[in-house]
Amino acid sequence: MDCGVITSKTVLLLLSLAFWAAAAGLSYVGAYVINTYKSYDSFLQDKYALLPAVIIICVALVMFIIGLIGCCATFRESRVGLGLFLAIILIIFIAEVSAFVLGFVYREKVKSDVQGTMRSVFEKYDGRDPESTVVDYLQTRLHCCGVKNYSDWTTTQWFNSTGNQSVPLSCCQQEARNCTGRLDQPQELNTRGCAQEVETGLQSVISYAMLVILGFAIVKFFGMLSICVLTCKKEESGYQPLY
Repeated sequence: MDCGVITSKTVLLLLSLAFWAAAAGLSYVGAYVINTYKSYDSFLQDKYALLPAVIIICVALVMFIIGLIGCCATFRESRVGLGLFLAIILIIFIAEVSAFVLGFVYREKVKSDVQGTMRSVFEKYDGRDPESTVVDYLQTRLHCCGVKNYSDWTTTQWFNSTGNQSVPLSCCQQEARNCTGRLDQPQELNTRGCAQEVETGLQSVISYAMLVILGFAIVKFFGMLSICVLTCKKEESGYQPLY
């Protein structure tokens, strides 16, 4: 058997088997991105930022079936099966490239989106409603205070209504046991702004997702190349593949 045929079939079989592992990997990445965005959904206006993750999960749902088609088509050397496998891989390849481009676009858009929405949420803080709970949770978890820094609280209605020259207790450093949130004791407060922390976290997640998508897209490219090589070699040898 021709070396090119053996190599192509080996690549296709490995690609087919990899689809099952890819399904699990893509599902994890998509779910992780969505879960991360949900943690910060109060600070994100553009819900389409989840689109790359949704595309990843949709692609993962059909991975098992595609792997089965790939294995059968490769073993039987079916022209129809290989053609179907090529078409499916091409569609997934296009979807992954689209997700990669969307991820790049929204990665750059995160900064302006987060800062604008976060400032609006902080302005509505009253210490009691659900959005206030989210703000306190965010500041406690990320060890941050305010949008850019703790001085942002001085412009909020909550700060002016309390009149005690203090910020929420969620701004206090963990080791400051007796912290009251007063601005005249800045050494007890977290000095970093929450916007930068959220932006860094979201951009890291998107970058990770983009690398995974790029890796799978490269594998799909070699899979399509192998199908073309296998088909051409069989036609050159005059072999009539099964239908």
